[in-house]
Amino acid sequence: MASKGTLTVLNLAGAGKLLSRRAFSTTRLVGAKQMTVRDALNSALDEEMSRDEKVFILGEEVAQYDGAYKVTRGLWKKYGDKRVIDTPITEMGFAGIATGAAMSGLRPVCEFMTFNFAMQAIDQIINSAAKTFYMSAGRVNVPIVFRGPNGAASGVAAQHSQCYGSWYAHCPGLKVVSPYNSEDAKGLLKAAIRDPDPVVCLENELMYGVQYPMSDEALSSDFVLPIGKAKIERPGKHVTLVAHSKAVETCLEAAKELAGKGIEAEVINLRSLRPIDTDTINKSVVKTNHLISVEQGWPSCGIGSEILARLMESEAFYHLDQPALRLTGCDVPMPYTQSLETAALPRPVDVVDAVKRLLKVK
Repeated sequence: MASKGTLTVLNLAGAGKLLSRRAFSTTRLVGAKQMTVRDALNSALDEEMSRDEKVFILGEEVAQYDGAYKVTRGLWKKYGDKRVIDTPITEMGFAGIATGAAMSGLRPVCEFMTFNFAMQAIDQIINSAAKTFYMSAGRVNVPIVFRGPNGAASGVAAQHSQCYGSWYAHCPGLKVVSPYNSEDAKGLLKAAIRDPDPVVCLENELMYGVQYPMSDEALSSDFVLPIGKAKIERPGKHVTLVAHSKAVETCLEAAKELAGKGIEAEVINLRSLRPIDTDTINKSVVKTNHLISVEQGWPSCGIGSEILARLMESEAFYHLDQPALRLTGCDVPMPYTQSLETAALPRPVDVVDAVKRLLKVK
C-alpha cells in the first residue's frame, strides 16, 4: 500500500529470516539502577496513592490477585478494599463507575486487562469521560486514568492484538500517552494521575518484564514527565526515526545496525500521542532532512499518517530531501501463527531497509 510521499511496508514474507523478539530486547544499559516496566508502574501507583487519598484503583483482578500482569502487586494489602477494588467482568460497568467517581472529585485509575476489552467501555471513555468538561462549559473535570496493555502481545491472535493509539488520539477531550521504558512508564503514569483531564495510558504487555535503567531523578517520588513532550532516545544526523511504545525498541535496534554502516539515525520516542510533540520532530527533520515513522498499528489513519500530515503542513517540509515514509503493521487482523505474527509487525531489518532506500544507499 503506497501513496505519493508515503510508504507503508506490509511484511507478510521472509518470516524465516526473522529475529526473535527476545533477541532484541535483552541488551540494556548498565550503571543506573535497573527496574522492570511492571515495577515502575507499580511504584508510580504506590507513590500517587500515598500522596493523594483520592486516588484509587479498580478493575478485574487488580486487588487480591495483584493484577493480571502484577502491576498492582501489594497495593490491596497496603491500601485495602476501599482503594483497590476488584470488579466483575463488565468493562462498561466499572468504566462508568470510575468516570462518575472522577466527576465527583475522586481520581480513579481504571485498569483494563487489555485495551481490546476497553471496546466494551468505549462509550464511557469517549462520550462520558472525554466530552464532559466541554459539555459542562468547564464546570466538571474528569480526572481519570484508563490504563492497561495495548497492541500486539505474543500468540494472542486478532482480538487481543490491536493498537488503540490512533483510536484515542483521534478524540478531543482525551490525552494519550504511550510509554516505552521504565522511566517513561513511571513518569507518564504519575503525570496522568495528577492531570485534571482523562488520560489514556497505553502500555505494552511484552515490555512489562523488561528491565531498563532508572536515573536517581526517576527513582524520586517527585518524578513526573510532561505529557506532550517527546524524548530523543538516540541523536543522529542522517535520518529521523519516530516511534512509540515497543516500536521505539525496533528503531533503536535498527539504528545500532545502521551505525555500523556509517548511517547515524536519530530516534525519537514520542511518549505522548495526544498531544504530539511536533516541535521536536520538526527540529530533527530540519537537521537530518529525512523522516520515517514506525508503529505497530495499522496503516490507515494511523499515528504515522498524522505525523506525516503535520510535517507536510509545517516549514520543516521544505527541509526534506526525500518524501517521508511510514512503516506500520500489516493491514490485516493479527495472525495467530507466531511466524506470521512476527512478519505482520515492523522489524529492525524493515527499518534498516527503509532507511537505505530513503538515503539511496546499498
